[in-house]
Amino acid sequence: MSGRNVLTELSDREADLVSAHEQERPARQLGGGLRLGVWIVGGLLSAYSLVVVFWPVEALQHRMTFLAVALPLVFLCYRSGLSRSPARPQEPAAEPERSASAAEGAAARPEGAPRSEWPTVADWLLAAASLAVLVYPLLDFQAFRLRGSGAALTGLDIAAGLVLTVLLLEAVRRTVGWTLSIICALFLLYAYYGGYLPINWTIGHRGFDLGQIVSQLYTGTEGFFGVPMQVAASYIILFTIYGAVLDFSGASRFFIDLSFAAFRRSRAAPGRTVTMAGFLLGTVSGSGVATTVSLGSVAWPVLRRAGYPKEPAAGILAAGGIGAILSPPTLGAAAFIIAEYLQVSYLEVLLYATIPTILYYLGIFLAIEIDSRRFSTHAVPVDAPSAGRLLLRFGYHFSSLILIIVLMALERSAFQAVVIATVVAFALSFLDPEHRMGPRRVGQALAKGTLEVLPVTAVCAAAGIIVGVITQTGLGLNLADIIVELASGNLILTTVLSAVAVMLLGLAVPVTASFIIAAVIIGPALFALGVTRPEAYMFVFYYAVLSEVSPPTALSAVAAAAITGGNTYKTMMLTWRYTLPAFLVPFAFVLTPNGQALLGQGPIGTVLLMAAVSAVAVAALAVSTTGATGGLAGWPERVLAAVAAVLLLFLEPVPIVAGLAVLAVAAAAHLVRRRRRDPA
Repeated sequence: MSGRNVLTELSDREADLVSAHEQERPARQLGGGLRLGVWIVGGLLSAYSLVVVFWPVEALQHRMTFLAVALPLVFLCYRSGLSRSPARPQEPAAEPERSASAAEGAAARPEGAPRSEWPTVADWLLAAASLAVLVYPLLDFQAFRLRGSGAALTGLDIAAGLVLTVLLLEAVRRTVGWTLSIICALFLLYAYYGGYLPINWTIGHRGFDLGQIVSQLYTGTEGFFGVPMQVAASYIILFTIYGAVLDFSGASRFFIDLSFAAFRRSRAAPGRTVTMAGFLLGTVSGSGVATTVSLGSVAWPVLRRAGYPKEPAAGILAAGGIGAILSPPTLGAAAFIIAEYLQVSYLEVLLYATIPTILYYLGIFLAIEIDSRRFSTHAVPVDAPSAGRLLLRFGYHFSSLILIIVLMALERSAFQAVVIATVVAFALSFLDPEHRMGPRRVGQALAKGTLEVLPVTAVCAAAGIIVGVITQTGLGLNLADIIVELASGNLILTTVLSAVAVMLLGLAVPVTASFIIAAVIIGPALFALGVTRPEAYMFVFYYAVLSEVSPPTALSAVAAAAITGGNTYKTMMLTWRYTLPAFLVPFAFVLTPNGQALLGQGPIGTVLLMAAVSAVAVAALAVSTTGATGGLAGWPERVLAAVAAVLLLFLEPVPIVAGLAVLAVAAAAHLVRRRRRDPA
């Protein structure tokens, strides 16, 4: 592809940092025949997932079959981690929604990988046990279902269910760390021992024995094979296959080149480029950390040459990367779960996300524009074709993305839409001789699609433990009552407590898991206070995602700081500053009746008006956090701008008028101060 020389090489030190980041991923480096075997099995699972879209299999059977192949692969492709101590063991899996670690570790390593990376005997035994306990119910599926529905499980049924429970806890520990495994184990203990709690305690229940717990988790669609597993085995696998085909067809390279070419002449061009590239790469990756690392390896040298200091550059990289999870048309895995929980089409969820996404990127662009003046950055000359020429030659890469939206608008299912788009992306690859997808590349793309979904599959299956226990014991409604009682029935306080709870949860577990847990615990508390289900779930979704850029972990910021060599804490705070609108806009969903307009609900005039008011609020936030407009703003103006932004986001007539008035006072104060400082 012409224009490849837009990309700039990293220095040796920076390349070492990226390499170190890759080595700390939990995926193994497989080699030789085992790597080929993993490719074949992964490719077959992807092919199966594509076929069942048009020739459906009974839902529970499909989920069991999918997990029967995916779970053994987890034990073969992921290290136990018990014999080594990575510097950041949680980082690789913080956003497992489209994690490339398994694909890179298991399917893209050269021949002759070190023998120490091969699975141990214990790994093979765990893989075999996984296959056994998942094939077992499929051998006589109807009889197994009858035993489960009639609470007549055999001793072998219970033993198999218990073994699968332990295997899932270990699979989650390997892919995303100890925290989620411990949380799941605590829920299991609660299900078994909760009956011993005093009956007058809010969280007490009647108690369940092992047979009842296994029946809930193993034999139906309330536990391991519930909605989260359905999403992994239906939606997410199809979108990871699509993303892999896009990647192999050259789309990722085109998106980065186009971003560099589009803004080449502006002083803020490098920062804008990162933001645009993050949005486009999200269609391929959908992972915050993965997109941040991909962007950083390309964009940091350009940001450095443009004059950006290390920490602001890293903040821009992290903010751009996290946008990959927030941006249509391929949102993170939690968005598919929202569609299932709400029983609406995925297109409806994309509509919910459209205006918040625009506001998110508006805030980043404004902050970048202001910072480019603050740091006196300059455009970086690039030797590349113009954006127009790139679009004329390679713009066909957008076709499949547009096709997904069109097909869903024509009431095709999301499953069929993404499969058809995948076929189109494959066919269009033949327009670029360098990226034509022959049989080998097709096989690699199919294998990568499966291997990238392994972490989220483990998370979704294990999260079924939490959902199943909450459903069986009624814990969700009980905790919702506690939350509402703590907030004294006040919606604002309940919303603040909910946001803090989701963010704290997201610091310890991946986005998908934190969303599932919060949706079944915090969601009912918001419903009880009159918040609609779409507003509540989108609120939880945004705060689950934003945990990726929230101190003290802020994994996307940590990854970006590692690449630029900046101070980690300063990078976290700057990333938080760039993404601040995303933290405040969700409150508008739930605190005001007009908040639904930001989700695209209601009359078109109201939607446009509320979007415009919110855009002004985001601009005020950018001024408040960056401290500059036409020149540096003083603290009085910045405080007034922040107050104006908060008032505007209430989206009601009186607060809007008050917010505009406060903003006008801030602007007048700024102009007066500038004239006194710089008299004519």
